[in-house]
Amino acid sequence: MKPKIAFVVQRYGSEVNGGAELLCRWIAESMSDLWDIEVITTCALDYMTWANHYPDGREEINGVTVLRFPVSEPRDVAAFNRLSEVVYRDPHCREDEINWMKAQGPNAPGLVDYISKNKYNFDAFVFFTYLYGTTFWGLPPVADKAFLVPTAHDEPPIYLSIFKDFFGKPKGFIFNTPEEKELLVNLFNIDCTFSDIAGVGIKFDPSCLNSNSLGLELPPNYVIYAGRIDESKGCKELFEFWDIYKKNSLNDLVLLLIGRSQMEIPRRDDIVQLGFVSEEDKFMAMSNARCLIAPSLFESLSMVIMESWLCGRPVLVNGKCNVLKGQCKRSNGGLWYEDYDEFGAALDFILNNEGMGQKMAACGKKYVEANYNWEVIKTKYENTIK
Repeated sequence: MKPKIAFVVQRYGSEVNGGAELLCRWIAESMSDLWDIEVITTCALDYMTWANHYPDGREEINGVTVLRFPVSEPRDVAAFNRLSEVVYRDPHCREDEINWMKAQGPNAPGLVDYISKNKYNFDAFVFFTYLYGTTFWGLPPVADKAFLVPTAHDEPPIYLSIFKDFFGKPKGFIFNTPEEKELLVNLFNIDCTFSDIAGVGIKFDPSCLNSNSLGLELPPNYVIYAGRIDESKGCKELFEFWDIYKKNSLNDLVLLLIGRSQMEIPRRDDIVQLGFVSEEDKFMAMSNARCLIAPSLFESLSMVIMESWLCGRPVLVNGKCNVLKGQCKRSNGGLWYEDYDEFGAALDFILNNEGMGQKMAACGKKYVEANYNWEVIKTKYENTIK
């Protein structure tokens, strides 16, 4: 009989393409041949409001059982932002932080109640990401059989006092990178007896590099950004650096954006947004780019730079993010920058040294295939939970 494992995550669905949520879905689908998995989640689709979108109850997605619970109230983004200002910057008490977590959400009382009542119906619980209410309220009742995939990075919430006790509760951890593990060990002195560094595999079919299912009209000469277009992902600084770079470099280079936007995008001819595209078209667009730019300061693992390597393209990443810099250093798959001067110099180097860019991409691809193939990752998850 297969072990019965619960996966708990704030959002889940084929339309949900966020980092921790996509990681959860890929792991669930990959482990479903070894485990009897039930994903416990909310009815939310939008991570900003947590508004109920999906019907509650059970459904099956790609062979995995999904159980959804309604969110009791949508997030008041303005109120949450005000509370964030208080707990990040002003003197405050623990109750302020608890109120911040309640405002953060998603709050799904039925989900927490179901987890508590069904503790002994599952062999283990795997919670994805430390940041949200589904984990903060759902993990403690089953702590002695709970494993946390933290997806943590060096960001303001991690320093709140409510997480000092919280990170001592899980039975074990599954980290994405050595940098993530080091951060949490240093901050919380966590017990890593039952833990491993696993990451995630990339679902990639090389044949898609020749497809263009939407008939995308791509610029002849471009670099690419792929992901949520958001200030929190470093896009504001990217646009500022792009403006300076284009003023100093009289070339036809275009910044191509793939993903949904949560911020205003500068209106200019050398920035083109395609919006949300299929995985196949994303890979095709990546393979024709000069390089991929990853400007985020906060990551626990970047899937998109691994995708770029598999597509044969080097990457340029924010060197202030230890995770992105670490992925590039271990793989020799890309360059990094910490200010505009380094950004411009590194981008020029990649543009003017196509052969070196190909070598970097080849090194990155070799690194991904050795460390992030699904059989390796599945074995790590299986052994850790055992």
